[in-house]
Amino acid sequence: LPKLPRLGPKKKPKVLTIGLPLILVSLALAGVSGAVYSVKRKRKFAEVVEDWELEYGPHRFKFKDLYIATKGFKDKELLGAGGFGRVYRGVLSSNKLEVAVKRVSHESRQGMREFVAEIVSIGRLRHRNLVQLLGYCRRKGELLLVYDYMPNGSLDKYLHDQPKVTLNWRQRFRVIKGVASGLLYLHGEWEQVVVHRDVKASNVLLDGELNGRLGDFGLARLYDHGTDPQTTHVVGTLGYLAPEHTRTGKATPSTDVFAFGAFLLEVACGKRPIEAQSQTEDAILVDWVYSCWSKEPEIRPTMHQVLRFLEGDVPFPEMSSLSLTSSGLIFGHREGFDDYVMLYSSSVCNGFSHCSVADSLVSGGR
Repeated sequence: LPKLPRLGPKKKPKVLTIGLPLILVSLALAGVSGAVYSVKRKRKFAEVVEDWELEYGPHRFKFKDLYIATKGFKDKELLGAGGFGRVYRGVLSSNKLEVAVKRVSHESRQGMREFVAEIVSIGRLRHRNLVQLLGYCRRKGELLLVYDYMPNGSLDKYLHDQPKVTLNWRQRFRVIKGVASGLLYLHGEWEQVVVHRDVKASNVLLDGELNGRLGDFGLARLYDHGTDPQTTHVVGTLGYLAPEHTRTGKATPSTDVFAFGAFLLEVACGKRPIEAQSQTEDAILVDWVYSCWSKEPEIRPTMHQVLRFLEGDVPFPEMSSLSLTSSGLIFGHREGFDDYVMLYSSSVCNGFSHCSVADSLVSGGR
């Protein structure tokens, strides 16, 4: 006889009983994870954009584009780091342009609008001896500045880091002239006066042909021609600061000129204005050269003495009428600068041409 039909409810397969809840839970977890990832991704590339920034549209970069260009700001793309931020090499995917991206911390919201306005103003500077600022990106407490990429890096490494390639005198002279030309443009040839406030070898970059370009305008200040600059905090690098700047807090073209003078000596001598470590037995080259250049024949050493100085057999003589200190030149007989120039003209130009000496140095000492 056939079996009687079952009156109770039909049992569900175990696969559905166990598998279906697991599938639902997995889908729920995947949805939550996706939402969290999406939020994190948005936060990762989140930018701060305010209405007033719309007028600076062409100068604004997207953080996502800069992130991709620098491969996520990987250490292998790091070009250098300093007190004001880290600089990375990048390639923009839109046009394959090589750029340098500087990440600058700027936590304070006060003055942000003015700061960005100055960045954009500096971005309008156009000169062959200035590193071009292409634009910026603002994200939370961070600013990212985008510059032209300089393949030969900073002049500083050619002077102080024992490079494989040493710049000859002609190349150094061309760098000095280039930076001088750039400063002239900033001070008097643009629509506003631009005071750089941090002229030094580490802020001079070399392009593919070893031309010097002044960069890093993070401390620069702008003001209209014919007006006086406002008093600000004293900023810059020790050894390049003009005395009047430290007293008054006013940065002017003249304070840039003072820094340029220190930079010129740095390029010529290969020494920073202030070295981190100094050997007490180190000789001051300027002191010894001045003794050879003295207006008094009796004070000048003989070539025999010069050779002994160079071989280290005898110590360098001390300067008598002129000494160098941290505050500059001190004249022992209270001569003024005009007297010093007259002395230079009469004692040097009577014997030989000043221009011929400059030409000789530039050409390698012929």
